[in-house]
Amino acid sequence: MTGTGTARALDPERGTLDKAAGENFPVAPFFLPRAWRTDLMAVYGFARLVDDIGDGDLAPGGADARLLGVSPQEAEDRLVLLDAFEADLRRVFDSTPRHPLLRRLQPTVRRRSLTPEPFLSLIAANRQDQLVGRYETYDDLLAYCELSANPVGRLVLAVTGTSTPERIRRSDMICTALQIVEHLQDVAEDLGRDRVYLPAADMKRFHVQEADLVTESAGASVRALIAYEAQRALDLLNEGAPLVGSVHGRLKLLLAGFVAGGRAAVRAIAAADYDVLPGPPKPGKVQLLREVGVTLRGEG
Repeated sequence: MTGTGTARALDPERGTLDKAAGENFPVAPFFLPRAWRTDLMAVYGFARLVDDIGDGDLAPGGADARLLGVSPQEAEDRLVLLDAFEADLRRVFDSTPRHPLLRRLQPTVRRRSLTPEPFLSLIAANRQDQLVGRYETYDDLLAYCELSANPVGRLVLAVTGTSTPERIRRSDMICTALQIVEHLQDVAEDLGRDRVYLPAADMKRFHVQEADLVTESAGASVRALIAYEAQRALDLLNEGAPLVGSVHGRLKLLLAGFVAGGRAAVRAIAAADYDVLPGPPKPGKVQLLREVGVTLRGEG
């Protein structure tokens, strides 16, 4: 283990929050008011940690399990960890949580009058990941995204005090699209976890078998399938994009960053000729900035 790895094992809070730099979109950029940045990072810490539990990506050494009161014998059982994490989340709302990331979240919950529901949905999504590894239809995948992605956008609106029914509707479209794009980037990685987020009905339509997803480079049928799903995600992003124009100031720039991050990722997938199997195609900073400009001007 490297020195950095040791530090993360000793300080799981730091290790989790450090992952913000690797996201497709800015989590809490410098231009936001300090109070927003603090609260958005607290929300991110929760969302990142619950995903790490669900994916088995916790820092080595078992510190998170100990903090949650899970015995060493059960520390590898993700469902047990998720149950313990949910119990600790409930303490955020009525007592004092054990995990430092949840203690960090507690002032945000109180300051912004957040409810348990979006946090519980994110936990439910990770429970589903332990039990469901395939999705038959696109609608089935959308229902999963309702748990795994849409609560994040709703929390951003709640933290910034800008929630309305129409903004939530547009936000859900953007968040679902971002989740789908991430799944497209991570086809090979997800298959390594025995998960396939490409709808089975679409795979059948494009004559794609799971065996086609374990090759070093994608064949024509896989590329056609990825292109089809990428266009669906881009259409959702474009439909949700008016959310950006419905707000003002620095929040507008933040939301433009979310939309632009998704669009730039789709462009990167297209630039790779839809061959996502060698590894996730990632947009460069120039492409991302260009997409931010397009989104702010409402040209996309």
